[in-house]
Amino acid sequence: MYVEETSNIDKEFYLSCLVDRASSKIAFISSDQGGMDIEEVASSSPEKIITTKVDMGDEISDSDCEKIINIFNLNEDVKKQATKLIKSIYKMFVGTDANMVEVNPLILTKEEKIVCLDAKVNFDSNALFRHPEIVELRDLNEEDPIEIEASKHELAYIKLDGSIGCMVNGAGLAMATMDIIKLYGKEPANFLDVGGGASKEKVSAALKIILSDKNVKGILINIFGGIMRCDVLAQGVVDAAKEINISVPLVVRLAGTNFKEGKEILDNSGLKLISAENLDDAAKKIVEAIK
Repeated sequence: MYVEETSNIDKEFYLSCLVDRASSKIAFISSDQGGMDIEEVASSSPEKIITTKVDMGDEISDSDCEKIINIFNLNEDVKKQATKLIKSIYKMFVGTDANMVEVNPLILTKEEKIVCLDAKVNFDSNALFRHPEIVELRDLNEEDPIEIEASKHELAYIKLDGSIGCMVNGAGLAMATMDIIKLYGKEPANFLDVGGGASKEKVSAALKIILSDKNVKGILINIFGGIMRCDVLAQGVVDAAKEINISVPLVVRLAGTNFKEGKEILDNSGLKLISAENLDDAAKKIVEAIK
């Protein structure tokens, strides 16, 4: 149980800080509509939101702070508090390799104090090797056990609510695969990117993770061989099948490097799988197979 002091709220604001990749700057988003869904505010009252883009540096300038808090319409004494807060957020954001800090609501109390009533912070996972003190805060009890297992094999896996398991190499291709499954009337059971250079051991682990989801009624493997060879993928599927009982339909689409060799490995494996010529054909066949 978490207990905190009751706040005597006068006004609620929204404040966030994130990396703006398009401009290679840090963007502060501020609004006088705190406590609400910021996406809803952006849709219904876009004039209530301002974005201030800041050049990377050792600290944020007073003039940038003034732009960020202008929409809050504060008196001079409270502006000093808000400026100090923004300078602290900026320093923490840069120092911890964060990629998002969101304070909602940021409040002004009736005693004219600025308080962060609720906040969320996301850190760049690619920079965590520099921050062991942040890694120590990880609570595995708050995460999906399957996603934890996937991370051990360096697999990008996110569990979803559908019935068709997906194994794809490349995030963009994975998104396209999920979209076309939905186009043909079914829902994906997961996002899973095995990466561009996955070994057969990694592919085998990925297949086992997909099959550990009891909601999976069929599996679609969609591989475009570039760095990753299709014959390596095919051998991984065969090895996994020898260890676990694959009782659901399995559709495989291979294209690119060594796809003929990969198809030959699958055809001679004795597995009950369905071969597909392209992504559209693969989606149609897996949807039909699980009906």
